[in-house]
Amino acid sequence: MAEQQNVDTAKPVTSQGTEASPAPKRGRALRGAGFVAAFSAGLVIGPLVAAWAQDASRAETYRLLNLFGDVFERVRAEYVEPVNDRDVIESAISGMLAGLDPHSSYMNPRSFRDMQVQTRGEFGGLGIEVTQENGYVKVISPIDDTPAARAGVKPGDLITHLNGASVQGLTLQEAVEQMRGERGSSLRLTIRREGTAAPIELSLTRDVIRPQVVRYHLEGTDIAYIRLASFNEQTESALRRAMTALRSQAGGNLRGLVLDLRNNPGGLLDQAVQVSDDFLEQGEIVSTRARRPEDAQRWNARAGDIAQGLPIVVLVNSGSASASEIVAGALQDHRRAVVMGVKSFGKGSVQTVMPLPGQGAIRLTTARYYTPSGRSIQATGIEPDIEVLATRPDAERPAPQRDREADLRRSLQNDGAAAQPAPPLPPLNLPAGVVERVQRLPAEGAAAFDPAKPETDHQLQQAAGLLRAWASAQPQRRAAR
Repeated sequence: MAEQQNVDTAKPVTSQGTEASPAPKRGRALRGAGFVAAFSAGLVIGPLVAAWAQDASRAETYRLLNLFGDVFERVRAEYVEPVNDRDVIESAISGMLAGLDPHSSYMNPRSFRDMQVQTRGEFGGLGIEVTQENGYVKVISPIDDTPAARAGVKPGDLITHLNGASVQGLTLQEAVEQMRGERGSSLRLTIRREGTAAPIELSLTRDVIRPQVVRYHLEGTDIAYIRLASFNEQTESALRRAMTALRSQAGGNLRGLVLDLRNNPGGLLDQAVQVSDDFLEQGEIVSTRARRPEDAQRWNARAGDIAQGLPIVVLVNSGSASASEIVAGALQDHRRAVVMGVKSFGKGSVQTVMPLPGQGAIRLTTARYYTPSGRSIQATGIEPDIEVLATRPDAERPAPQRDREADLRRSLQNDGAAAQPAPPLPPLNLPAGVVERVQRLPAEGAAAFDPAKPETDHQLQQAAGLLRAWASAQPQRRAAR
């Protein structure tokens, strides 16, 4: 099985926790025939028991394992209806991992296969990145050009019912599996949206999701615009093709680049590193720190800048998460780009996907990641260099506040207070008067944002205006192109 490094995976999967190990001594054997039967149905606990047997608190550990075995036996024997051993055990594993933090989870074999397909850039379903909140399925972001996006699903929506059945009581994985299905089949979503009194009913037709991970166009005739919708195996190569195409279209007259990471929920770590590397000549891109100091890792840039020194503005918002924040943080710390928009989601933890032979996999939080300056953005997010809002606040009807990482139950705390504080970033190296031209709010009466009409995108327009002013103040750089 090929190793997977996805958005939440900072290091290759190892065989730790899956190798065979000696069974515990007879005197320490776990009691409960049902408990033993359950694990023989598919779970390998030998390595765990062997590790625990070396721990000073092994007596308490065995007591708790026996408690689990006793409960499992009672459920099998006395529940009102017969239960499936595998279902019960998998539910217990799901609960154990879900109780750690919002991003650790169990994937059964089907879910694991789906995840592997998804990271290759093609999968079936509705096209929604989701998490779970208060028992409901919460939309992080719809993926561009998918049934969900076309139906009007929005970030922050709470999915309360699927085909009229409540999602309360379902694990996130179970809800996701119900949303998947054959192409052409339909699914009815009931959605609660902040600011809307009545539930919203949407009927979606499932499709094969092939998200266009990179979109691009010329803003005017001189500003390159590239949007990254997610980070899958195709992202970095598609980014390079987009940059080449835009240079050709502009005829050598490019004055700057807007890299749009808004509502990008993340993806593969190696792609985030490569995208960052594409714009950096040297220096650290990202590092991770785990429970054990020897497991720390660091990635550095190699020479070569596909933008050839063009000024860059990176757009972020509260839907920019994980791999998006790695890219934004790396370019911001090196002052290679100006970050514009509003504070990002704040997911600074690393998940390692660990296959369980024949039993799917677990996604386990194993580390935190840090920007080149040493900042952990866990639960804090990337603060933009220049704040620009997408819409004007309405005193009578405040804009809905999207939850971020810090708002999720059991989210990890930022450990910055425990470590030496990261040094402040150097000031923006912008010509005098450039920042002052940026308008934080859209004009009174401005047209509502329409994704199909870039001229209604206030944040994009401010980014393009800043780049033009920046380039105009540096004629020698422009002439070199």
